[in-house]
Amino acid sequence: MKKVVVLGSTGSIGTNTLRVLRELKEQFAVVGLAAGRNHALLLEQAREFRPQWIYAENAGGLAQEKGEYAGRILADEEELCAAVQASEVDIVLCGMTGRYGLRPALATLKGGKRLALASKEVLVMAGELMISTARKSGAEILPVDSEHCAIHQCLAGNQSTAIRRLLLTCSGGPFHAHPEKDLSQVTLPETMRHPTWRMGQKITIDCATLMNKGLEIIEATHFFHVPEEKIEVVIHPQSIVHSMVDFCDGSVVAQMGCTEMRLPIQYCLTYPQRIPSGVPFLDFASGMNLSFSRPDEDRFPALRLARAACHCGNAGGVFFNASNEVAVECFVRGELRFDRIPIVVEETLARCGNLQVNTLDDVLAADAEARRIATEICRRY
Repeated sequence: MKKVVVLGSTGSIGTNTLRVLRELKEQFAVVGLAAGRNHALLLEQAREFRPQWIYAENAGGLAQEKGEYAGRILADEEELCAAVQASEVDIVLCGMTGRYGLRPALATLKGGKRLALASKEVLVMAGELMISTARKSGAEILPVDSEHCAIHQCLAGNQSTAIRRLLLTCSGGPFHAHPEKDLSQVTLPETMRHPTWRMGQKITIDCATLMNKGLEIIEATHFFHVPEEKIEVVIHPQSIVHSMVDFCDGSVVAQMGCTEMRLPIQYCLTYPQRIPSGVPFLDFASGMNLSFSRPDEDRFPALRLARAACHCGNAGGVFFNASNEVAVECFVRGELRFDRIPIVVEETLARCGNLQVNTLDDVLAADAEARRIATEICRRY
């Protein structure tokens, strides 16, 4: 039986992971759960799955609320990082948003564990550090993100030298198909109307700006060891083809499936095996329509900015991610217009220089500096 830790257990990825684990309880046991501020849901999960330990922000408050849960409550992030490295842990699924997953993800790799990575910001911020750490320890990183999980499957048995292009598919979000929409007037509720996926607030806003796809470009350069010039984005509104690989011989391999995050989650947990998932099968005789087009990069400059970040030294990803997070937070609070999110990112990137980040402390220092700059820029708007 494999022992699993779920980081970000109360979020969209975390709750879907527990749905998968609930169905696979003969093969997997949950030994640890970590979350943010949703103590009530975390404790509900703990009572069901009975992990050895749980962790959340404000651990003191969690201890007062734990009720019937008899396991250990970790006091701080240092204890969390030690816990994911423990001998009884086989797989750590990281669904913590933004920079919060960075330390425990790195600790997982130092411990030589399998890291099922859903938090794309981890590789965007510290890709070189994460990959080199995994190589040294013999750890394994598998992508939970549906697009990168698709590419991982498409590449099975093929060398990276055979890749002509990686094709990341993109639904286009709620606005790409509506060129008549004035993006300067976009409201928060409008950004949350994603046409195919149901996700958390931050990632849904990123899908509306296409920043999510920009993050995926940067992430893919690290996951698959290809330059950004070999990564393209195509709009695919049906979200049935999750991504494709175009090989040097002219063959294109695509991974398809329904819009259900349990598929890539289960793939990363059971890899290299495949077992029934309970997810609906595609019906190709039902008149299925698949369409593809190029994104409008003038109206949605996130993809151009992500490519620029790839050439800003290895701190470019840190500045790209941090400035976007700051801008999105300002948009959510009503302090920044939707169409100014990419402007904040562009102006922050312009001040990155050729900064290099080689250690975790370097990454965190660059992240703090990028947030300071982005906050300053947001105040001007």
